[in-house]
Amino acid sequence: MNKNKRLAPLLFVGPHLLLFTVFILLPSIYGIYVSFTKWNLISDPVWVGFDNYKTILFNKDSTFHAQFFNGMKNTLIFVGATVPLMIIVPLFIAVSLEHKDVKMKNLIQSIIYLPGLISISAGALIWSLIFNKQLGIVGNVFGSETVWGSAQPYAWIIIIVLTIWGGIGGNMIIYRASINGVSRDLYEAADIDGARPIQKFFSITLPSIRFPLIYTLVMSTAGAFNVFGQPLMMTDGGPKQSTTVLMMYIRDLAFSHGESIAGMASAMAVLLGVVILVISAAQYYLMTRND
Repeated sequence: MNKNKRLAPLLFVGPHLLLFTVFILLPSIYGIYVSFTKWNLISDPVWVGFDNYKTILFNKDSTFHAQFFNGMKNTLIFVGATVPLMIIVPLFIAVSLEHKDVKMKNLIQSIIYLPGLISISAGALIWSLIFNKQLGIVGNVFGSETVWGSAQPYAWIIIIVLTIWGGIGGNMIIYRASINGVSRDLYEAADIDGARPIQKFFSITLPSIRFPLIYTLVMSTAGAFNVFGQPLMMTDGGPKQSTTVLMMYIRDLAFSHGESIAGMASAMAVLLGVVILVISAAQYYLMTRND
């Protein structure tokens, strides 16, 4: 009996651990190894040490250097534009749905969450038609003459709209569940003291859901750094590669129509992973340092 009790946790954790090892851990380790090699996905990798990293970071005459920094710049623009909205908008919706005068809360929640179930490609097709100059609502109803995917800042706007439309539902549900877990006694005590709704929000609601906020902030940031489908489907890199994010360059280097440059692509991916790790750690530290 005691032996069965010891094996029980392994039966629950084991399948997940196996999948994690096979599909995430081992590929990640191999990807790091490949970043130190010259490899075209066909012949054997050739060890080149830090040459790939030196070329990407310090060789200003290299195309890879220009691609990396342009891709990182565009990725940071996307992160800076979408992550705050991915936190603030669903939080505002979740708080609004908790108001006693709001009817059909579950229906509204379901409608907002529904776009998150649609694939990026399908969502991009929907919004491409909406913003289409000849066929879309924006052109026919509002009279817009702009070719949205071919001019800035409009190319970024349609990418951000697609991202927010498809991404806020998940965070909203997390916030609603967290707010429902806050003790009603705190709000009742605040009402007795004459606190206003905005005071209750900043003094009770926000401190009580701090850890869900940390989780959604870190996960939203990591997801934004890995953006790929939205700029590819909506603008195909945008005018003068102004919306070509780093993941698009990595994909093109590794799986382009010509000879693959998988070693250089892996080095860019590793550098992107380091940036994500550092920023996520900084976010976690800043939001928990007062604990």
